[in-house]
Amino acid sequence: MSSAIISRRAALVGGVALAGALAAAPAAARFTTRVPMMNGQRPPVAERLFTSPAVEAEIERVAARIADPKLRSMFTACYPNTLDTTVYMGTVDGKPDAFVITGDIPCLWLRDSTAQVLPYLHLVERDPALADLFRGLIARQSRSILIDPYANAFMHDPAARTDLSWALQDDTEMRPGVAERKWEIDSLCYAMRLAQRYWRQTADRTPFDDIWVQAARSCVATLREQQRKGDAGPYRFQRSSPRQTETLPLDGWGAPSRAVGLIHCGFRPSDDACQYPFLIPSNLFAVTALREMGEVAEEARGDSALAADARALATEVEQALREWGTMQLRDGRTVWAYEVDGYGNAMFMDDANVPSLLGLAFLGCVPADDPLWQRTADACWSTENPYFFQGSAVEGIGGPHVGLGQVWPMSLIVRAFSSADPQVIRTMLRKLRDTDGGTGFMHEAVDKDDPARFTREWFAWANGLFGQLIVELADTRPELLSAPL
Repeated sequence: MSSAIISRRAALVGGVALAGALAAAPAAARFTTRVPMMNGQRPPVAERLFTSPAVEAEIERVAARIADPKLRSMFTACYPNTLDTTVYMGTVDGKPDAFVITGDIPCLWLRDSTAQVLPYLHLVERDPALADLFRGLIARQSRSILIDPYANAFMHDPAARTDLSWALQDDTEMRPGVAERKWEIDSLCYAMRLAQRYWRQTADRTPFDDIWVQAARSCVATLREQQRKGDAGPYRFQRSSPRQTETLPLDGWGAPSRAVGLIHCGFRPSDDACQYPFLIPSNLFAVTALREMGEVAEEARGDSALAADARALATEVEQALREWGTMQLRDGRTVWAYEVDGYGNAMFMDDANVPSLLGLAFLGCVPADDPLWQRTADACWSTENPYFFQGSAVEGIGGPHVGLGQVWPMSLIVRAFSSADPQVIRTMLRKLRDTDGGTGFMHEAVDKDDPARFTREWFAWANGLFGQLIVELADTRPELLSAPL
């Protein structure tokens, strides 16, 4: 753990250890000098970074439907956590600007920031300030993509060099404004998803200016570039680290892939390096996100050329997925592979970070009743998946990012989102309630046998996703919240 900033690879912590380290972090102090309140408490009103009357009303509405007192307390703390602690509003050229940090790392990840704000989208028309937040984040993401479409994380100051301790010596083209430069397909997909979801909810053309169009074109061009049909493209990345998941092999170009129409990916949504560079969940997400972006380009901008370009790439990747994206398990079941290389090599596993195989229905990449996905999801939540862990406290999916035996609450949340079985959903809620380590918040990972051992005391994505689940259940399955767990 660096004295300058909390690494995503910090050792398992509990209690106040993380709070003390964060308080000493000068990078974090640039944005905030506090950590979230413990034991299910929110920061005092005067210390909250962003307050929305619509969100406060939603908290009251949903909380009244939750019978379990601890689950209710966790919802009231987790749901607004992004707004309370991670949103920094400003203006750029007279327009809203929103910089949304992940929590204990004071940088903006395209993936995390999108996922952090989407739980509030249904309230945006009730609160003009909330609408400004969405407009400001779309604008910030667009400008960030134009700095470097291969980067996954960005600095608050677009002229600043990274101060992330683990990224200072990376061998790649680090531009000002970039915090980390790990090429992850889903980073661009989440930016496209944010734009489309906002457009679908509001029909507000305001954010979709010339800068957004340039960024959208850059997204399509970058994804096409990483099909690597003619050459490897411009992206390479190496990092000096004892962990092979932190760097790419073969001088930073990544493992070989054959040009079959799929998109070559350097890193997974966990920020861990791919073993085989065609990451199937992210390629499936790209198909969906490209079509969503085409919808916005055509309807909000009247840009039929951009829409056609995005849709053509989506169709090409979709066709390649049908041919190359599946594999057989030992028992003969055909499932989606996690990664392939186009040479016939494939691996089955799943990682809790979304896009994941388990999360494909949640993301809208496949129908929830699709037999192929259902077989895949069943295999993910089983010992067929080397990163499925069963312990005395909890079972669920983790990943290489924090090591073996560590279950990510995010996997339980996604399983609850994806299941039609009320007993499964109830079990997931109970386990989420009982494995918070006494903090009242979600975490990155918890030890399968000892929930008091966890990573990331302040992880806004997981908090928001948990809140989003509770809101959805309040509206669609209220009986699961009104009955004892």
